[in-house]
Amino acid sequence: MPRMTGEGRRRADAERNIEAILDAALDCISDQPDVNMTAIAKAAGVSRVTLYAHFPSRHDLVAHVLDRAVTTAAEVLDTETLDDDDPAEALTRLIRSGWQILAGHRNLMTAAHDTLPPAQVRSFHNTVLRRVEKLITRGRRQGTFRTDLPQTWLVTIFYSLLHAAAEEVTAGRLRQRDAADVLAATILSALTPPSR
Repeated sequence: MPRMTGEGRRRADAERNIEAILDAALDCISDQPDVNMTAIAKAAGVSRVTLYAHFPSRHDLVAHVLDRAVTTAAEVLDTETLDDDDPAEALTRLIRSGWQILAGHRNLMTAAHDTLPPAQVRSFHNTVLRRVEKLITRGRRQGTFRTDLPQTWLVTIFYSLLHAAAEEVTAGRLRQRDAADVLAATILSALTPPSR
């Protein structure tokens, strides 16, 4: 095995520091959405100088943590088989899986909404929303989902209601154990054609 050069060691150390910071930031933000950068650096076992060298601002750090969390969520959702089942059943499963993931990241979403512009927060969800759009397209073709409203609006309903449920649970107006059922009923009702 070749010996690692000084530059290679520095790069490996930097990668380890970045991973430690992102892990610590997710843990800290999950406990306390407004946690400060000093506490995150301490939890990661790095100095504030090191943290700021990799993530110059809280905005930058939260964006990276959100991107990482959504990428992981998309990988989990990719295990769901949605292409062959009845579109309504497949959407219900996707809602339940999506809610389970979102519920575990409620405080991260709070931090993201407090730190990042809404358009940027939504852009991180594009991979997941493309799956929702594909499923809605199939459901519209089969007559399961309504065609009298724009498809982009139906995708927005899915996205917005999931995040609204997270806010309601955080505020104590909706019990977490009821959220998936409430979401499934509300979203399916909104997407079902008026005549059905």
